[in-house]
Amino acid sequence: MIPTLYKSALHPREVRALFKLKLKGQQFIVPKESLEELVLKLDDKAFCCAALTKVSRSFAAVIQQLPEDLKNAVCAFYLVLRALDTIEDDMKFPQAEKLTLLRSFYEKSYDENFTLQNVGDQEDYRVLLAHYDKVVRFFKSLNSGYRDVIVEITKKMGNGMADFAENEVVSVDDYNLYCHYVAGLVGIGLSDLFFASGLENPELKNQHDLSNSMGLFLQKTNIIRDYHEDLFSDRTFWPKEIWGKYANELVFFTENPHAPKSLECLNEMVMNALHHLPDVIDYLSMLKNESVFRFAAIPQVMAIATLAAVFNNPKVFTGVVKVRKGLTARLMLYDLSLEDTLRYFKKYAGVFLRKSPTGSDIHRQLLTWSKEVNRKIKEN
Repeated sequence: MIPTLYKSALHPREVRALFKLKLKGQQFIVPKESLEELVLKLDDKAFCCAALTKVSRSFAAVIQQLPEDLKNAVCAFYLVLRALDTIEDDMKFPQAEKLTLLRSFYEKSYDENFTLQNVGDQEDYRVLLAHYDKVVRFFKSLNSGYRDVIVEITKKMGNGMADFAENEVVSVDDYNLYCHYVAGLVGIGLSDLFFASGLENPELKNQHDLSNSMGLFLQKTNIIRDYHEDLFSDRTFWPKEIWGKYANELVFFTENPHAPKSLECLNEMVMNALHHLPDVIDYLSMLKNESVFRFAAIPQVMAIATLAAVFNNPKVFTGVVKVRKGLTARLMLYDLSLEDTLRYFKKYAGVFLRKSPTGSDIHRQLLTWSKEVNRKIKEN
């Protein structure tokens, strides 16, 4: 707690949020017992809620603030896709078996006899798959509108993952397509769930490009931030079309984190992600329900804060750069309006400009991008 408070010391509102979250935030607390222990004492729904807090603490906290019916649907959606992603990420899983399962995983949504043992690179992921029957029963308790969305997105995502299990991310087009399969489809699926809930305008269901950008902005942020971890886990997603301009091997950046070419490559990757922000603004401006807006907006604010932290930062190549927990606490606890969100976007647009070398190509690109972002902000 002390190091966390120290990082937020210059941000008094964040310090207050941290204390308030600690005193008040029972709904955000991760159970102390292991997920394996919780299996023995919790019913299907309670287990799924607990599993969500274990496999994604920040996402679970945001989901908690949705209306009950939609919250259950989003929880089930996340766990199904988490299980699918776990299969994709397990480098020890036999390739032929993995490809078959990725393409057919959507069929397991109604199969209470399906479980998978010893798959996953983390203990909680392995427990989730070992007791996947509980997820299936929870999923089956949802109404058919929600179930149809989840099955359809799982089918498309699994096939996309299988395609990329056999192909590398080489071009920027590959990069965009991969991010579409693993995250853009999540954005599209969430829009469909919002529509199915009756809480949002039916028009949202048809905004596939904007929904896709919502996912791509988050996924590209994670891929940039996780460079070091992914590199040493034998999985890399940076497109060679970008990094190949600056090095012959991707490991060059870890070996030379302060080299101008390393930082230029990093900044180009960040710029690629930032191009999705105008779409993010358009999407968020369409949302009418306050809880749905907060659910959608909080991760986007965290993403741009993360991109600002990693921009021109050599630490990306030697570890994981994270934003202050105080900012997360503040976003979770206090009402976040469209006006607040746009204020954050404008603030971080200025951070990128200040951190970019004046007169450089990236600085010129950011000036153009910043004008577009500010135009979008004025429109909303």
